Amino acid sequence: MFKNLLLSSCVIFLFSGCFGAKKEEKWTAFIYPNKEDTKNKIKSPMTFNSLEECKKVSEIEIKNQNLENIAIFKCGLNCTYNEGMKLEICEQMLSSKEN
Repeated sequence: MFKNLLLSSCVIFLFSGCFGAKKEEKWTAFIYPNKEDTKNKIKSPMTFNSLEECKKVSEIEIKNQNLENIAIFKCGLNCTYNEGMKLEICEQMLSSKEN
């Protein structure tokens, strides 16, 4: 009896992880005012709920700054700052060139 209860508990636990909720997506915009110098960037102070929203805001900001011909942007998914490496680490990065 105890074995069956333990086995059932383990199976339920394993399957609950497989069917869990979708991970929340947070996109961060990075604008590079000079596409030739990717060391200098401007990070958005806010995050976006979708890639499309990140792209749209980045394109508008580049246009507002009159940088259409020289700037690029990247959108990063679920980015966190790594103190040891002194840089942002993102699960995925998409460039304006890839859009």
